[in-house]
This record gives sequence, structure tokens and C-alpha cells, in this order.
Amino acid sequence: MAAGCHVIITCLGCAQEHGLDAERLLDSSSYKETYRRDMIRWGEERRDRDPAHFCRLATAEADKPVWLVCDARRPTDMDYFTSHYPTLTVKVCASEDVRKERGWVWTDGVDNAPSECALDDYSCQMLLSNNGDNVMLTQQLEQICDLAFSKLKL
Repeated sequence: MAAGCHVIITCLGCAQEHGLDAERLLDSSSYKETYRRDMIRWGEERRDRDPAHFCRLATAEADKPVWLVCDARRPTDMDYFTSHYPTLTVKVCASEDVRKERGWVWTDGVDNAPSECALDDYSCQMLLSNNGDNVMLTQQLEQICDLAFSKLKL
């Protein structure tokens, strides 16, 4: 699966319905931030009607033996994937200080929305610390790859 597939599907759908520039909704510009709240609301409305809506769209042509889902946002996303596919769940974390160094600024109504924090307490099989220590990151990625390959039944 392409990186950020849920985000891409949400951006494309929202852009089409509202006449917005989908490419600019995918970058880290102020354009995206202008419409971010609206995109979240738009996506939540669809998920309220059908929690698996975006998961089904993302996997509609599932013909690959290995998929990387790097943008699951809610327990219902995780439930969908773990009930339909063999999974290895990995949570990527960075400290608030590191996130701020990278340009993140807390925005009420966005950063505390379910799309951003519904999986905060979700139990994953592995934790990946993305705090800027490249040696540790490489070691963790190697462990994840080793475990993923050991689970493959190709």
C-alpha cells in the first residue's frame, strides 16, 4: 500500500467534492493547514456512516503479498486490517520536543481529534522511536523487517 494511503484517499475525495487542489492538500504547506479541519470533518462524516469506508477503498485491489499501511488512524482501521490480513503492528513515536523541532505546533481541534489520537493507547506488537537517533532507528527497522519476514508465508 502506498504511504499514507488513508490520507491520500481522504485528500482526493475531499478535494473532488470541494474543488480543492489535491496535490497541495498532501504537502506540508499553509494551504493544507487551511483546509485540514475541513478534511478531518469530511473524513469523520464518512467514517461515522461506515467505519471501514477508507480501508475498503485502500484495499480494493489487494493483490500484493505484503502491504505497508502507514497511516491507520483509528481502532476500526486496525480491526479491519487485523481481521482481513496477517499483520505486524508497529507504532511510530517521537517526543513532543522532537516533533516541535520538526515544525509541529499543537492545534486544538486538530491534534486532539480522533484522526490524530484515537490510537494513542492502542497496543502494537512493536514500537519504533523516531527521535533522531539514526543508529537506534536502523536497529529498530532491522528488527521489524526480521519479524515481518519471519511471519511471511510466501
